[in-house]
Amino acid sequence: MKALAGKTAIITGGASGIGLATAQLFAEEGAQVVIADINVEQGKLAEHKINSAGGRSVFVACDVTRAEDCQRAVRVAVETFGKLDILFNNAGIIRRADVIGTREEEWDRVMAVNVKSIFLMSKYAIPEIAKQGGGAIVNTGSGWGIKGGRNAVSYCASKGAVVNMTRAMAIDHGSQNIRVNCVCPGDTDTPMLRNEAQQLGQVEDEFLAEAKERPLNRYAQPIEIAQAVLYLASDAASYVTGAVLAVDGGGTA
Repeated sequence: MKALAGKTAIITGGASGIGLATAQLFAEEGAQVVIADINVEQGKLAEHKINSAGGRSVFVACDVTRAEDCQRAVRVAVETFGKLDILFNNAGIIRRADVIGTREEEWDRVMAVNVKSIFLMSKYAIPEIAKQGGGAIVNTGSGWGIKGGRNAVSYCASKGAVVNMTRAMAIDHGSQNIRVNCVCPGDTDTPMLRNEAQQLGQVEDEFLAEAKERPLNRYAQPIEIAQAVLYLASDAASYVTGAVLAVDGGGTA
């Protein structure tokens, strides 16, 4: 039996990186997947890849900072697949700067994409998940939501918020049999990681070499984070809620 057989999942930021790897893995494990992303071209390509491989997925264009877009993503899931069981709040951005170097609009954008999106998506998804007798929400935090990092003050603040928001949601919705957990990746080989090198004005190879400086002496591949998300979303984690799972090669050890 596949781990997510018969389940329907929404994945925000599902068109690339960790989101795409998770969407593909969920589909392989029997889930029907709604890919919610602001990037229409990549989102449609992700849908095609999954469906061509025998999975079931649909792409919905979604700016996760807009309530109407989040409502539409939930509506598409229910109208297309009949229900909603899993929400993976994964969409995120990073701005590499300290307080002085961060513009107010950059701060607001990071908070909107990384934190407000979880509030909005969960607000509209939870009633549908509750109709199924419960389910799972997984939020993407970060190792920098557990400890601080250099020149990333807005990102660190946002991911710290995600970690404690996860705990609060787990308390609030446990009575509905909705488990809420947080996965905290370390540096992962995604477009966002490579963009950080550009923001910092560093040579990409040198930046990526620094990203390997942790006990396992390498950065993660997206599938390695996706495997942890699969665990938290599946019945294998049936008694796990309010947990903060670091998947960071020992970076926070």
